[in-house]
Amino acid sequence: MADMPIPIALQLYSLREDCARDLLGTIRAVGEMGYDGVEFAGLHGHTTDEVKAALDEAGLPAPSCHAPWASLQKDTWEATAAQYRELGCHWLIVPGLPPDSRADLDAVKRTADHMTWLAESLRPLGMRTGYHCHEGDMRPLPDGSLIWDMIAERTPADFIMQFDTSNAMDAGADAVAPLLKWAGRGQSVHAKEHRGPLVIGEGAVPWGAVLEACEGPAATEWLVVEHEIYGDKTPLESVRDCLTGLKNLMAQRSG
Repeated sequence: MADMPIPIALQLYSLREDCARDLLGTIRAVGEMGYDGVEFAGLHGHTTDEVKAALDEAGLPAPSCHAPWASLQKDTWEATAAQYRELGCHWLIVPGLPPDSRADLDAVKRTADHMTWLAESLRPLGMRTGYHCHEGDMRPLPDGSLIWDMIAERTPADFIMQFDTSNAMDAGADAVAPLLKWAGRGQSVHAKEHRGPLVIGEGAVPWGAVLEACEGPAATEWLVVEHEIYGDKTPLESVRDCLTGLKNLMAQRSG
């Protein structure tokens, strides 16, 4: 069990409509809820100075961002890295891949090779990159291989494999085994309840085993709440309740 609780960030895509209307005010609201940090999914037209001021006011670090694949190519990655480095983001996570980058085995291999090149290019800046798990990454290809494993196998040890509990379960995969298989590479893990508007702790995710893996073999440094379906709650209410649920689960482990 970890000596100190793993800090909890919010993936701001969870509040995408709020962020589109008022990113700076939304950052403030997230800080007031008690989150320890945020993970960006775009800056919604704001300058880095404006966003940095909002982060400082809210007392929130931004350890990571979801940076689109197109922004991490050989002619775009330096501008992307510079922008997010100004905000204190040192992890640039690929949130998903266009179809042609994962169309077949050869395409996945080329994609993973580019990810390796990107990881090596970012390393001198004190930055890292990684890949966020989606349902399709956990569904076997015709030869039985998984895109998730292929990317992990062809990228260096400091490449972050950002697991997503719900996305894995959507594919019928185990919610814990991938964290254990790629031990030491789960520095950032998306905590998402499985199915619909359920908040963390209300669904089928085996949170005790997930948290045990995060505290141990996965070497998780940040748990990142993501919530996309709200039911009869507002997005802000949903992410507040996810934070409460996750903190309660973590407290049960330490109690």
